[in-house]
Amino acid sequence: MLKRFFIACMLITTGFTVAQQGTTSPYSFFGIGSLKFKGTVENRTMGGLSVFSDSIHLNLQNPAAISRLRLVNYSLAVSHKFNSLETSEETQQATTTTLDYLAIGIPMGKFGAAFGLIPYTASGYKLQNEQSGSTTQYEGFGGLNKAFFQLGYQITPEISLGLDANYNFGNIENRATNFQDGIQLGTREINRATFLGFSFNLGAQYQGMVTEDLQFSAGATYTPETDFTAENSRLLATLTILPSGTEQPIDIRDIIVADTEFTFPSQFTAGAGIGKPKKWFVGGEYTSQKTSNFTTTSFELENVVFEDASKFKIGGYYIPNFNGFGSYWKRVVYRAGVRFEEAGLQVNGESINEFGMSFGMGLPVGRLFSNVNLGFEIGRRGTTNAGLVKETFFNTFISLSLNDRWFEKRLYD
Repeated sequence: MLKRFFIACMLITTGFTVAQQGTTSPYSFFGIGSLKFKGTVENRTMGGLSVFSDSIHLNLQNPAAISRLRLVNYSLAVSHKFNSLETSEETQQATTTTLDYLAIGIPMGKFGAAFGLIPYTASGYKLQNEQSGSTTQYEGFGGLNKAFFQLGYQITPEISLGLDANYNFGNIENRATNFQDGIQLGTREINRATFLGFSFNLGAQYQGMVTEDLQFSAGATYTPETDFTAENSRLLATLTILPSGTEQPIDIRDIIVADTEFTFPSQFTAGAGIGKPKKWFVGGEYTSQKTSNFTTTSFELENVVFEDASKFKIGGYYIPNFNGFGSYWKRVVYRAGVRFEEAGLQVNGESINEFGMSFGMGLPVGRLFSNVNLGFEIGRRGTTNAGLVKETFFNTFISLSLNDRWFEKRLYD
């Protein structure tokens, strides 16, 4: 199992070295890009709920959940996004295909541990502004990645606590190229920020039976405010356009920009739900993030205000017959959910909000409760008011959740 998992990871990672950027959202220009990781496919197809966990899947949002794992789990996921970008004057389409996460979870009695890699945020946009005989093109790419170690402990059969330790790294590059009508030469400014820093996430979870059939679940996580180091650089160049149409720098200057401390805001999440184990579950969750304390890196933004962000999620799952081995489709897990997010970003006086509806299936494969998870999400983000862009997106997800048992004593050689 382990060998097959690593071969699959190698193939996927190799494929994504030539894949597109992680996002095509113009709103990824602000801050450190758009949040890319919103939970595992299992959680994301329930609206992104982190309050639910079980013994055979990873829950990478609440570290307390890893203590409930009973089998070694290898998880990876990829997604494809179709994005329609609409202004008051025109509409364009773009697509991206990306690796979402790669993780391994290991049960250790009352303890559980997990580690892996998550592309956490992504910046990727191409914009053009034409006015008063001037054309300015904006382009950005990059993002923040997170290498994490997760440890959970089951204090009692009902109560668990956990801790995430994350090493965050990555870089974001923003380019602005300007040409004036009637002037042969143009200018280009490149701002690049490289981020390094540690962050932590604390989690608690409760799961207990309230009747003979019904189980109540509750969970909470808290991420303290964290300062990262942002190593900034800036290049200014004079450009000329060759007969082939290629932009050729003829004078490049390296501008000294001071390194800064980048503040990543604190976040608190709480949720609860109820269900019948191995049959159905429904829950809700609320997240508050102090993005009003958000700081930018090496340049100021006009007409942009960071405000506190909020997220509301409702979702659940249904299994027709968990033990129905005579019918494959009765053992399939059907999931669905909705979410609404106030992104904590205000541009030109307009708050940028996001809404999404998701649904998916967990398809059993092989032995030891391994499964392939398929998911779909439709939603929208932003507005066409005040000269802004409204995004209408359709996401598809697929993940492998493969289980194995280590240190199993063999009866026969």
